[in-house]
Amino acid sequence: MAKNYDYAIIGGGIGGLMCAYRIIERKPSASVILIEKGADLSNRNCPIISKKASRCVKCPSCAIMEGLAGAGAFSDGKYIISCEYGGWLPDFMAQETVLDYIEQADKILVSFGATTERFNPDDELKKKCLQQNLHMQQATVKHLGTDSNLETMLKMVEHIKESCEILTETDAYDVDIKAHEIMLRKKDGAESSITADSVIFAVGRAGSGFFSDWCRKNDIPLTNNQVDIGVRVELPSMIWEDFSKKIYEPKIWYRSHGYGDITRMFCFNERGSVVTENTRGVLTVNGHAFRDEKKKTRNSNFALLSTIRFTSPFHEPIEYARHVASLANLISGGSVLVQRLGDLELGRRTDEKRLRACTTRPTLDAVAGDLSLCMPKRQLDNIVETLHALNKVAPGTANSDTLLYGVECKYYSARPANEDFEIAGCKGIYAIGDGAGFTRSLSQASANGLYVADKITK
Repeated sequence: MAKNYDYAIIGGGIGGLMCAYRIIERKPSASVILIEKGADLSNRNCPIISKKASRCVKCPSCAIMEGLAGAGAFSDGKYIISCEYGGWLPDFMAQETVLDYIEQADKILVSFGATTERFNPDDELKKKCLQQNLHMQQATVKHLGTDSNLETMLKMVEHIKESCEILTETDAYDVDIKAHEIMLRKKDGAESSITADSVIFAVGRAGSGFFSDWCRKNDIPLTNNQVDIGVRVELPSMIWEDFSKKIYEPKIWYRSHGYGDITRMFCFNERGSVVTENTRGVLTVNGHAFRDEKKKTRNSNFALLSTIRFTSPFHEPIEYARHVASLANLISGGSVLVQRLGDLELGRRTDEKRLRACTTRPTLDAVAGDLSLCMPKRQLDNIVETLHALNKVAPGTANSDTLLYGVECKYYSARPANEDFEIAGCKGIYAIGDGAGFTRSLSQASANGLYVADKITK
């Protein structure tokens, strides 16, 4: 392993990989290293997905959340070709520039086998929502699929490995802002260090806590006071197929009458499965969907989350969300909870007998219980009100047998003070992607990686 590199990328998610791809494309002779805390993509293996366990066994490194290709490798692979949502890059770059980089990244993914199929906006569905005080966001969307997306990323990783040194199962636990020295610790405890002329933090959501701590240690100002907390909704796929067949992802927000809060429906998975994620020991839920017809289910699922914006003096929104999720883990005996909507509205817990009688068969082996014992009343009230509003455009959404899994959280990582993604006071050190609070989607994280690579290789 060389001691000094031209470029060092910390984090091997989609943003880091796109950054590495563009650097070696523009500067083939440059020395580039990418450091990933988790396993190589070919070695990432979740016991639940491989059918070796029915519930999360809390692996030291979550194969769903960590590893080469990041959390996006096992997501259902939505690729959003729009600036309307998916991150905050338009706050830092012209919308035309953001869209251009999103399209560039899409061409790269297609070159490695990604689908070219696109779902386009539908004004009739948007009008239908507006008539019920629901606001549907419009975007061109591609569904890469959990299975096909993995195959695409495997090919991309193999290509990058030809010109870029990649270290996996290696924790870059500190970076000296002046010397650009990166402290490394292997899985077996062995320590070493390297230096690099340019350092790029691309740590993803799983590394957001580490990155925030590093910024605080180096007196770098951070901004973030928002978090989304809610549930993963599961119901028969036919209920939302009028929307999903036309636009794939219904992304709808609603302002509650009770509190005036925004609740968002997004991350839709047609005929998919609910899954468990382990982020630093706290279990939350998410959803996957495959392109392979044999792997599809009879249910669809989506996130329904209520947005919380804290005010001073509180500045720990991520820890707040983790605390709420950890309560669900505590109540469920180290798992996640599932509850029938009908039971929640009647003020009673779902027990195993009621769950077995439920006409919506759960795709995740979660613990039947009572979400009101761990989630704040305000957020639950918003969720129930929004479900009934959605029921007006997709009748059946608010059925008693609709399943709610908890807790699902979306952490919006603290954003460092920066100048065109170069961290304030840290010459030659950059931050990109979801882990730095600039993006919240595969497409914008990809675009961010390409943009910074172009910037630092000029």
